[in-house]
This record gives sequence, C-alpha cells and structure tokens, in this order.
Amino acid sequence: MSIKEIDKEYIANTYGRFDVALIKGKGSLVVSEDGSEYIDMATGIAVNTFGYCDDLWVSAVAEQLMELQHTSNLYYTGPCARLAQILCERTGMSKVFFSNSGAEANECAIKAARKYAANKYGAERNVILTLKNSFHGRTVTTLAATGQDNFHKDFLPLTEGFDYVEANNIDDLVEKANSDKVAAIMFEFVQGEGGVMPLTPEFVAKIFEIAQQRDIITIADEVQTGNGRTGALYAFMNYGVSPDIVSTAKGLGGGLPLGATIFSCKVADVYNPGDHGSTFGGNPVCCAGAISILNRLDDELLDEVNNKSKFIFDELTACDGVEAVDGMGLMLGITTKRPVDEVVRECMDNGVLVIKAKTKLRLLPALNIPWDLLKEAVEIIKTVCNNTEV
Repeated sequence: MSIKEIDKEYIANTYGRFDVALIKGKGSLVVSEDGSEYIDMATGIAVNTFGYCDDLWVSAVAEQLMELQHTSNLYYTGPCARLAQILCERTGMSKVFFSNSGAEANECAIKAARKYAANKYGAERNVILTLKNSFHGRTVTTLAATGQDNFHKDFLPLTEGFDYVEANNIDDLVEKANSDKVAAIMFEFVQGEGGVMPLTPEFVAKIFEIAQQRDIITIADEVQTGNGRTGALYAFMNYGVSPDIVSTAKGLGGGLPLGATIFSCKVADVYNPGDHGSTFGGNPVCCAGAISILNRLDDELLDEVNNKSKFIFDELTACDGVEAVDGMGLMLGITTKRPVDEVVRECMDNGVLVIKAKTKLRLLPALNIPWDLLKEAVEIIKTVCNNTEV
C-alpha cells in the first residue's frame, strides 16, 4: 500500500488533504513520494521557520536528544529555563508557561485572565471579548473563543463566557467593553485563518486604551504572527503596544510541537503551583530547537523578512490576476480574480505549494527562503493567477 492508501485506511477523516505525499525536504524545497520537487510557500502553516531540516536546528535538537529527551515538570531542565529567559528578555515580559500547541497556549491565557479578574473583582467578571472572524484553536474553549460560527455548529454547547466584537469597529468595541463583566480582550494582530486581515493601528490603540481604563487584561494571540513572521519578533512590536499576555506556538519550535504563554509583570504571579500544568510542555528537545530559532531572529534576519515582504507585495499587487494583497511580513493573503482553489491546485501542479485562508491565497514561506527560489515561486504564482501557460 502507498502512503496515501494507508492514510485513507487508518487516519481519522479530519483533513481534506492535497493529493501529495511528502517524504523529505531541505530548506524551502520538499520532495513527494513520486519524486516531484516543490518550492514550499506554506511551511507547515508557518511552522518551519527556517524551512526543512535546517542544519543548525537539527544539530541543536539532536544534541539535546542525546542528553535528555524528556522529564516531568517536577524537575528543572536547562533548555526550558534558558528559553524562558530568552523570551522574557526579548519581549520585556516577566514569566512563561510552556505547552504543546497554540490552542493550549490560548487556554492558559484565558485561565490566567479569568483568575486575575476573579481574584480582584469577583467570579462574575469572566467574559472574554474576542473578534469576529478570529481563530484561537480547536479545543472546546478555544473554539468558543473563535469568532466564526462555522467552527461552532457541530460541537455545541461550547464553553460560556465569550462575546464577539467586529474587527476594526471601534464603536462595537467600546459598546461591548463597557461592562463590568469583561475580564479580557483577546485578539490576533493579523487574523490568519480569518483571511489574513491585519487590525488597524487605531483599533489596536483603542483596545489598549479601554483595557488600561477598565483594568481589562489584553491577550495577544501570536500563535501565527509571532517568531519573526510579521517582520518583527512579535507582531505587537509593530504596533508599539505591550500586551498583558502573549500566546505563541507554530514557528517557535521550528518544526517540533511547542506553545508558550508569556506573562507581563501584571499577571506574572497569577498562577500558583497546581493551578495549571502540562506533561510535555517545556520538553527539553523542543526547547532546544526553539532556542536555535530565536537566537537567529535578529535585526538582520527581520530586515530580510521585510524586504521579501515588500518584493511579494510589489510583484503581486502589479499582477493583472490579483485584486489585492493583505498581511504583514511573510504572512500574506492574496485576493485572486480566479477561484482560489484553482490557483492553489495549479500552483501545486507547477511546483509551488501554497494554501488558502477563506477565499484568499495564503503565503507563509520560510523566513530565510533564498531569493532565487522566492522569485521563481512568485513568478509561477503570477502566471497561474493570470491564467496563462506556465
């Protein structure tokens, strides 16, 4: 049986997979079971920060794997402690909780915000405002936080205590935040699954103004926008604000499962021993990989991300088959004149892996994708969007 046949026989039917079985990759190139080679412009949905099998990342992971692959959080480990130190020093935050995924990082943030509010104002102050069109995960609680009804319909009842604000609508935000029951406002600076839609600076400023006035916790979901993806180490740095809590995952581990919830001094000590936990959170192998990633996300690399972003914006904005380009850094959404599913399929047929977000083409290339491969991929995307022969 082929990989695809075994998968269809034994894997739960939760994914609409493309008709490609990937077997190996290096950098921004990946090879399928039939020997076809692709330029990957999606990187596992913003996970493979430096592409496939990056040499420095592999070395860091392998070295740690030979020393200590796992121990419970009843003990201290070096990689976990050092990664937390790096995250705090580079963000100006105070403490970190490690988990396995973005959804878990968001669960931790929600629990922390509610505990802070309950301790200070009483248990009835428990509502979390999130944004319509947002996406925060697939657990029952993070589905409730997700502001898209299509994710809710088959899994009711969801966790209570969430209300939804229209993104970039300041009047709606002011009205719904004007309640003594609101404990926190949770948002993505760029809505990823919602169509790669950035929040306006004015809307973000109002979130933080209201939060300061009413002592509402701000939770920045940087699961996809974090770790250099938007041209800054974290997207909140592009907006000049300081959230109370930042959640992140995806590109943090560079290809291994790792989530982090990062706390400002305001909420750094809200948890006590036993309030929260994770068996695998802070795994030393995953943390070693993340240290390798973060240590290379310097100003030079982030400048390169922004230069590549400008190149893609300029090239695709000028393309006849493209109506608009949205996003930030190397997290981009392209509105195509052709149906997006056709564009995704034809790009793949011509050696470029892309994905979509709602009706948009979504690009999430490795942050260090070589210029020659980036230019080749963009040229193919342009040609496909223009519906001409490749």
